Amino acid sequence: MARYRGSVCRLCRRENLKLFLKGDRCYSDKCAFDRRGYPPGQHGQRRHGKISDYGVQLREKQKVKRMYGLVEKQFHLFFERADRKKGITGTNLLVMLERRMDNVVYRMGFVNSRTQGRHFVRHNHFLVNGKKINLPSYLINTGDVIEVREKSRTIQAISDAMAAVVRRGVPQWLDLEKDKFKGTVKTLPVREDLTMPIQEQLVVELYSK
Repeated sequence: MARYRGSVCRLCRRENLKLFLKGDRCYSDKCAFDRRGYPPGQHGQRRHGKISDYGVQLREKQKVKRMYGLVEKQFHLFFERADRKKGITGTNLLVMLERRMDNVVYRMGFVNSRTQGRHFVRHNHFLVNGKKINLPSYLINTGDVIEVREKSRTIQAISDAMAAVVRRGVPQWLDLEKDKFKGTVKTLPVREDLTMPIQEQLVVELYSK
């Protein structure tokens, strides 16, 4: 599967929003978005002018896609699944993205970023209801118990992430038992649980053209 391998700090600067793609670094004074809060590239500081409606919709789609670390094909497949479900398509899309395994281990504080979560999930460091799950796109459900495997609890990256979880916080729809390296999905997220500045209706409008 194709994967973006460039500087993720450029993505934050391009979307004019801190996407927290590098874990602890995003909270430090080394954050590139805080140091250079303008678009990347030779003419980044001179970009101006009115953006078309299509441009606004495209930027919103790119922002959400990059926030969750997906390539275009993956993101579009999630949109199609959300569109087939009952309810509001934009809300369905965001809820499904939040339910991804790589996102849930990040939200619980087991890893410092979704990218790190995707890597650790693929390497079998987590269990769901006692079974190994190595698919980052696996969708969790209410009542699922996610835990770090016994042999993986000494990994420094996981220990560091767990130590920093207080600063980032754990969403209300999740319950973390930090001392047991375990968390439970109390309920599926609702739109009010998603605090990032996302206008999902713009994504729906873009794909509906």
